Amino acid sequence: MSAGTIRVRVVLAWPRRFEEVELRLPAGARVADAIASSGLPLEGIDGQAVFGERVDTGALLNDGDRIELLRPLVADPKDARRRRASERLQQK
Repeated sequence: MSAGTIRVRVVLAWPRRFEEVELRLPAGARVADAIASSGLPLEGIDGQAVFGERVDTGALLNDGDRIELLRPLVADPKDARRRRASERLQQK
């Protein structure tokens, strides 16, 4: 890797599977550059994060960053937790 490039990974996940693309981009590249270069399907993407922290597409990338393409939540995590707790109580 030359001094003027960085290496990043772009990840898109579905239930029970994921796709990951490793890219080499020029230093100073932004999240939008990585997403555009990834070749991953972007339908239904609700946002993006770097190592789990939501970011804007204009955020600068660093060598080794992992960009996650976010999908809309299927269920509210709090509601899902309540439902599981209620089911456990009913089983007792």
